[in-house]
Amino acid sequence: MWRWVIGTIAIVAAAAIFLFNPPFMQRSDNGYNESTTTPMTDDTLTLTSTAFENMASIPAKYTCDGEQVSPPLAVSGIPAGTVSLALIMDDPDIPAVFKEQRGVGEFVHWVLYNVPPQTKEIASGAAVGVVGANGAGKNVYAGPCPPPQYEPSTHRYFFKLYALDQNLPLQAGATKADVERTMAGHIIAETQLVGTYKRK
Repeated sequence: MWRWVIGTIAIVAAAAIFLFNPPFMQRSDNGYNESTTTPMTDDTLTLTSTAFENMASIPAKYTCDGEQVSPPLAVSGIPAGTVSLALIMDDPDIPAVFKEQRGVGEFVHWVLYNVPPQTKEIASGAAVGVVGANGAGKNVYAGPCPPPQYEPSTHRYFFKLYALDQNLPLQAGATKADVERTMAGHIIAETQLVGTYKRK
């Protein structure tokens, strides 16, 4: 009789354990997905700003109509193996006449490279790593300044972030073309943040 009772209790206990903690269900509070035993990771390279959302208008403060300072940027999800970061900001919506005159496809507003991989943020008005040349040949941030007399009057500004497996052997003042050519074959991950601006 007692053997039967003990056996029944053991079966019920085993069923309860399986029901509430099945072998294929891992605890999410331990950093695991509830439907797999693969650890959940945050290794998706991401670039954001507290000043504007993706595809939203950049505040005038960060343009030629304001203080001409770079917007604050936040970096997350830097993948393992990253040795440096590079950031390029450009505007592909410049007037066709400028593209023809200058033989370019965009105006480069900002170039940073050899940015330390532990970088989590780039404060407004600050620069990290090595500063390259903008489209005017100056080693500084150039804020959005779309000429209102040309269409489209609203331009897009692409902040493109790259995680690289090496530092780039470039001196300060390298161009966007220099950076893109040198980092070819060394990009681990990339992402972008897009802002817009129209002068009033």
